[in-house]
Amino acid sequence: MTNCNTKDIEFSPYKGRKITSNFNGGDVSSDGGVLLLREIDRKLCLTKKVSVLIPDPRDQRYIDHSTKEMLAQRIYGIALGYEDLNDHTTLRKDPGFQTSVNRDIDLASASTLSRFENNATREMAVGINKICVETFIDSFKQAPKELILDFDPTDDPIHGHQENRYYNGYYKSYCYLPLYVFCEDQLLVSYLRPCNIDGAKHAWTILSLLVKRLRQEWPGVKVIFRGDSGFCRPKMLQWCDKHDVGYIVGIGRNNRLLNASATLRTEANKLFEQTQEKQRLFGEFQYAAESWEHTRKIIVKAEHTCLGANPRFIVTNLDGDPQKLYEEIYCARGDMENRIKEQQLDLFADKTSCHEWWPNQFRLLLSSCAYVLLSAMRRTVLKGTILAKAQCGTIRLKLLKIGAIIIRNTRRIKFLLSSSYPYQELFIKISHKLSPE
Repeated sequence: MTNCNTKDIEFSPYKGRKITSNFNGGDVSSDGGVLLLREIDRKLCLTKKVSVLIPDPRDQRYIDHSTKEMLAQRIYGIALGYEDLNDHTTLRKDPGFQTSVNRDIDLASASTLSRFENNATREMAVGINKICVETFIDSFKQAPKELILDFDPTDDPIHGHQENRYYNGYYKSYCYLPLYVFCEDQLLVSYLRPCNIDGAKHAWTILSLLVKRLRQEWPGVKVIFRGDSGFCRPKMLQWCDKHDVGYIVGIGRNNRLLNASATLRTEANKLFEQTQEKQRLFGEFQYAAESWEHTRKIIVKAEHTCLGANPRFIVTNLDGDPQKLYEEIYCARGDMENRIKEQQLDLFADKTSCHEWWPNQFRLLLSSCAYVLLSAMRRTVLKGTILAKAQCGTIRLKLLKIGAIIIRNTRRIKFLLSSSYPYQELFIKISHKLSPE
């Protein structure tokens, strides 16, 4: 950190003793847990693989910071809670952060990182998403029998007159409309899109590519596509039927669906009037929209509460009890919204403030890489601990944000972590799991 002497700052006294502070503590970091990020990254080889995809137009004779170092600096910074490039003006001098990137001198400045991001290309974005998919595949020791792929878009408010700036009437703002694909808590795709498109735009192409790659690795795996009513598109359903892909997708209510479920909804209404308690009845019937080439199974949830009727419909080609399919399979997609919130609230995926399009896509993917590291930590070394289901922000707060005095000499670098750190046993346990074999 910056070596400068400062005057004492005085605070209200305690039992007659003066309380003062200053910034003369020396090489102290507030991010002592960054070593855990370094080790999980070493196991996944994430930044190493991604750095190969990034072109470097600089004159190699005058380079101080390699592409891999800048990539790790940026991803680790996001994971540690530093959302803005300006944060690196001082963060680059943090000895603990330098160690995590395998340096012992100042890291790249904000301006250098800005130039780095603005070299982003479409090929880079495609390649990084492929690496996320390969990382997902590598996480399985045995071939899975079934994979449920969750698709969902979200709004990403923009910051000015940027490329592909459009107003979205649904979100009532100028925004982007990124598409995410998850399998449980693992991220496979984060794809930035303008908001002046159908929410399902390109979802069919992405699903096709994913299914092809997953079946190439695991020929017998059952793949299920899951999404809300925004993905109920004839082409998508037809492709799933043709390629033996399961689907369970919401479908918007209309008069034909309401008429077909009238008996069940009436029964739910009568039961509510008798008991004055919420009623939920489930049923199924065959239905074909005008744009469909054949009938498909519709599952109806006939719900009636004190607020009135609340029917819901889903279309699926899966076999099973209607209530189980709705409550245990379809409703589980709601957890994906928590994963998207982790991306945007904890890892700043909505910090897409560059003027040009591909640098913004790259920023989204940097946040995604930070998520891949933290979710891999949660899924592996935190399994069976109190943080096994913790969100990324909680993992950061409890495992990465640790005060540490750092001693560096020619033979070793030593992190002296805070003696009052409350999760010492957990930190030691997962450090042993991540240590080189």
